[in-house]
Amino acid sequence: MKMSRMLGRRIKEDPKDAKTVSHKFLIRGGYIRPVSAGIYSLLPPAERIIRKIENIVREEMNAIDGQEVLMPVVLPAELWQESGRFTSVGQELLRFKDRNGKDMLLGMTHEEAIVHLVRSEINSYKQLPIMAYQIQTKYRDEARPRAGLIRVREFTMKDAYSFHTSQECLEKYYERAHQAYVNIYRRVGLKHVLSIKANSGMMGGNVSHEFMSLADCGEDTLFVSPDGKSYKANREIAVSALQFEKSPELPLEKVATPGAKTIEAVAEFLKVKPENTGKAVFYADSDGRLIFVLIRGDFEVNETKLQNLLRIKELSFANDEQIRKAGAVPGYASPVGIDPAKAVIVVDRSVEGSSNLVVGANEAGFHYINFNYGRDLKDALVADIATVREGDPCPVTGEPLQMKRGIEVGNIFQLGTKYSAPMKCEYLDKDGKSHPMIMGCYGIGIGRTMAALVEDSHDDYGPIWPMSVAPYQVEICAITPDKDRVMEVAEAFYQELQKLGIEVLFDDRGEKAGSMFSDADLLGIPFRVVISPKSLAAGKVEFRLRGSRDSELLPLDNAAGILAARVSDELNKYR
Repeated sequence: MKMSRMLGRRIKEDPKDAKTVSHKFLIRGGYIRPVSAGIYSLLPPAERIIRKIENIVREEMNAIDGQEVLMPVVLPAELWQESGRFTSVGQELLRFKDRNGKDMLLGMTHEEAIVHLVRSEINSYKQLPIMAYQIQTKYRDEARPRAGLIRVREFTMKDAYSFHTSQECLEKYYERAHQAYVNIYRRVGLKHVLSIKANSGMMGGNVSHEFMSLADCGEDTLFVSPDGKSYKANREIAVSALQFEKSPELPLEKVATPGAKTIEAVAEFLKVKPENTGKAVFYADSDGRLIFVLIRGDFEVNETKLQNLLRIKELSFANDEQIRKAGAVPGYASPVGIDPAKAVIVVDRSVEGSSNLVVGANEAGFHYINFNYGRDLKDALVADIATVREGDPCPVTGEPLQMKRGIEVGNIFQLGTKYSAPMKCEYLDKDGKSHPMIMGCYGIGIGRTMAALVEDSHDDYGPIWPMSVAPYQVEICAITPDKDRVMEVAEAFYQELQKLGIEVLFDDRGEKAGSMFSDADLLGIPFRVVISPKSLAAGKVEFRLRGSRDSELLPLDNAAGILAARVSDELNKYR
């Protein structure tokens, strides 16, 4: 490809709305252009990268017996009504009516569609297990798209679905899929990807893993053991090995705390530490049921843990009126004396394991001191619902946990029968009895993987693409092409490399060297060859790796062969 003919332009300044490295460089380098919030067009360099990522994904999916299919983007609502998700999923699912008034939707995920397909084609245990996958456009009506391709509305995703006759069979296949994902991220060149335990969320199922590419801009918070291997978990489900010490119980006593409504104010007034207090947090579920959480004052409630514990999909903070109806006083609330019929009382294990805490007294201007669970409150629901903190002891090694940020580039789930049972996706066993198929689900965000690669591999001037997915393998920069046969030699060199099967971008525009090199940095092509009057005078061309300050001179008469061998060697690292 010649730069003079390539669609797109390079931009010198960072876009004003771009906050992340990948967003800045993908705009500046002429990879993507915004059409609307969270919706982008891909230009040729990005399209080439995306296709290479997709091909790697296909190869690894085919290697674990995947069969590629293609399902519609537009789906009838009746499929999602069968699974129960048409009403349970929020506004991120884009619903609409067709010209006949029929309820339709844009697929943000395709569990229902694949179940519809498989139940029409498979009916016997002899046909199982199978896995089908697609690479397809998805649409999620994201409320706050951000960070370029990291959080968008329209995106391309590889989603795969496996079907089994037993949980044991699913678990064996799940391990194969997990290894395939490890292979994919190695082959595309992501260097810092962690597989972590995760919350299944909207997808359902009991076991799930997320693949996180570590990045400062990542939206997910992870907790990792110092060795990076023994323990890895998303903050939503992370646990620690904190131990709590009991001390002799002191008498419960009501004390005046005028105007002290917050943990900080109470601790300051009574001259105690936040860890010597109990914090009341109130929520309401979608049915208006009040949930009263008591947690030690130095911890925060992990709402995902709480939702999983109570098996509820949505939580919101309760208002003062809801709190008062339960007999509690906002700012001075206590579970002591609360009628269990008016609220679900949940006590974090930090409260259960501590002694003589300060809690509200359900009277304005007053708190109790020396509250002890088991004596002053009994029969509440006790569980670990606290958010892990950096430095808390690892549950495996006991060492301080490290907190990191990550971009979710893939996820895998053991779905079980969450979709197959309600949608009657069943098989007949050898005795002719019908059973719901047991499912697994495996997703990869293609565009997000490209953005994660930029976050993972860049310098101050642009991306540094791995050879396996780079838009081109070699870039030729012709300096002062109108002098000393530079253009003639560069053109011949360009043709020779192409004959050797090398993907080449030829900057034939005749721009000044500084501008040409700046554009080359933004394009991030691994190998750069500079042809100039100076190098030609010595019968050589200048070769440089993207991201390196060092260069070397290659003899012109066999430079193409040398480069072809080096490209091959570099590609072999990703196979």
